[in-house]
Amino acid sequence: MRDSSRLSRRAALGLAAATAVPWAAAPASAATTIGGERLGRTGVQMLGASGLPKRLTARAWLVADQDSGEVLAAYNAHRRLAPASTLKMLFADTVLKKFERTEKHEVTAADLAGIPAGSSLVGIKPGITYTVEQLWQGVFLRSGNDAVHVLSHMNGGIDKTVAQMQAKARDLQALDTQVVSPDGFDHKGQLSSAYDLTLFARHGLADADFRGYCATKTVAFPAGGKKTFQIQNTDRLLTGAWGVRTYDGLIGVKNGYTSNAGNTFTGAATRDGRTLLVTVMHPKSGGSGVYEETAQLLDWGFGKAANAEPVGTLVDPLSEGGASATPTRKAAKAAAGAPVGAAADGSSWGMVGGAGGVAALLAGGALALRNRRRRDADDAAEGRHRR
Repeated sequence: MRDSSRLSRRAALGLAAATAVPWAAAPASAATTIGGERLGRTGVQMLGASGLPKRLTARAWLVADQDSGEVLAAYNAHRRLAPASTLKMLFADTVLKKFERTEKHEVTAADLAGIPAGSSLVGIKPGITYTVEQLWQGVFLRSGNDAVHVLSHMNGGIDKTVAQMQAKARDLQALDTQVVSPDGFDHKGQLSSAYDLTLFARHGLADADFRGYCATKTVAFPAGGKKTFQIQNTDRLLTGAWGVRTYDGLIGVKNGYTSNAGNTFTGAATRDGRTLLVTVMHPKSGGSGVYEETAQLLDWGFGKAANAEPVGTLVDPLSEGGASATPTRKAAKAAAGAPVGAAADGSSWGMVGGAGGVAALLAGGALALRNRRRRDADDAAEGRHRR
């Protein structure tokens, strides 16, 4: 009886952990993987094509077609990693349409309170009045956490904005994503995946304002009075800064860097009427490497991937008729208490849906704990450097 009681207490703790974060994810081994079963596997996923770049060092990446949503190839698509400022795409997906571009806001000291030390800033100052358009230019071009915080306060505050972003991620079926702050800065537990970041980009690029902001290279930004200063987009594939060659046909989307996340980037380019999306997370090749690996994957997508069969799909938002994930037969057995094998390395994630919610969450919570320990061990083995 003591063993049974102890197991019940552990199960209860697993349920508490699973419900502590809105729409907490369960391992793909206990649920349908969002976007297709192959995307829940580790390693390279590709069908009917060859010739992938040989020197890819990213811990996760994905290539997809913007219009059809077909995933042409992927590597650890659902592996949960720190997203850095690429999470600002979700911030824009959530808040962008709430204010008119011409609306004005005089910034106060309270709007800028609590910005993490070491943040990227566009240079917003209290007492200066900015248009909403200028604030979004600060977000997209300079990845300004100060601009994010001002817009968040206009939206009702940081906590409210985080909750709305998490709800938006749920609607987009970006279930690998856990939002802790709206700016993407390093915070414990702030996670996303190559799959989810690509969803954010695809959804955002369907909006003309989003698309226009991320494609803007330079703009004059208010400095107070009639003075301005020029800001440049930090997307090096767009601007060619720091010796990175610009990519023909690039239309955005968002880059990011923190000492914890390393470099992350989601890029989109159009050639011959076709738009491809590429997300690259945590390459070992350094600052310019994230752009070089993105360019190589875009080249592959526009070239040798012509005959590629899709290995998955970017799902549609629930609010736009997207079908929600439902448990597989294996997941139903897990919910009933039958043993289920863990995922290969715990890096593939999905969502348990449908009936048996509490039991499924209990099973998912226990498996998630084991898989998190595995991921920690994997990261230690990789020698991941956290500063």
